[in-house]
Amino acid sequence: MRSGRDILVYAADYNKGNAPISIIFDDLLAINDQLSNLNGNALDIIIETPGGSGEVAEDIVKLIREKYDDVAIIIPGWAKSAGTIIAMSCDEILMEPASALGPIDAQITRNGKTFSAEALLKGMDEIKAEVTSTNNLNMAYIPILQGISPGELQGAKNALDFAKVLVKEWLIKYKFKDWNHHSTSGLPVTVQEKEQRAEEIASDLAEHSKWLTHGRSIKITDLERMKLKINDYSKDVELADAIRRYYTLLKMTLDTNIYKVYETVESQIFKSLHEPNQPPAHKPDQGNIAVFDVNCPNCRSLYKIQANLGVEKPIEKGHLEFPSDNILICPKCRFEINLSQARQQIESQTGIPIV
Repeated sequence: MRSGRDILVYAADYNKGNAPISIIFDDLLAINDQLSNLNGNALDIIIETPGGSGEVAEDIVKLIREKYDDVAIIIPGWAKSAGTIIAMSCDEILMEPASALGPIDAQITRNGKTFSAEALLKGMDEIKAEVTSTNNLNMAYIPILQGISPGELQGAKNALDFAKVLVKEWLIKYKFKDWNHHSTSGLPVTVQEKEQRAEEIASDLAEHSKWLTHGRSIKITDLERMKLKINDYSKDVELADAIRRYYTLLKMTLDTNIYKVYETVESQIFKSLHEPNQPPAHKPDQGNIAVFDVNCPNCRSLYKIQANLGVEKPIEKGHLEFPSDNILICPKCRFEINLSQARQQIESQTGIPIV
């Protein structure tokens, strides 16, 4: 796509919310596997993600940066939340007007509800301020205060600071590494100026009260107002055409039962959801096993099925063994799921029988 640069694709389908489309620990193995197939000196990452674990995003960046000094990220669609954190670790960010990043304000799940860590902390500060000014505690606040421990408040603060610290560190180390002179005055850029700019950008991206919702789209113009340099690839007709053509093919791939794609020019890993009677859409992993996902059509529970090819192997933790009679009994609701076509697809693709 861009001459002389390796390409790594990490993409998830926003429309398959019943699948694990977020950035999670399992992604590390697939990304590391795809990186092992690359041998160039520079990397372009094409990303499409709703976000997910900031800790896993940090580990993904470490894997990439151990291999490459020159990394660019291409965002043809959305890279929200932890995807935005990854973008801030790159030397170059390529977007077009339709592309979007998202706020990095930490989200906390409590009692089945997800909300902003910043909103929680600011709410507590407002209660403190009201009590201080009136010397009286509104009785309506008591149930709220009883349900929140000091440890939870500290956890919310730590989660909020984590994303900001990562973004600030990576902007200084990577995005700003070649920012040596001011574009207007031509004067040298000091370390203190890089730190200040990085702090301002990280704080802006993490400010829930500015963006109001975690899913808000942050466009090129928003980022440029933060004084973050963005490469608008729509101004390069040839490059824009290549990216859009690939993105169309990627979306067509995700319009199937595939919910995640890890891809290089030479290799692909797909993760798929499978309804009954649908075969898995990818070839087995090395080690003579094939692992694929099955959704129970009755209770919608998701299971990972391990098919041993040719020889018996231990069933990995969290996996269910491919049934010898092709009928999987849902452990939760006891519904019978017919995997006959899955067996046929795997054995025809590999030429090896399931044992």
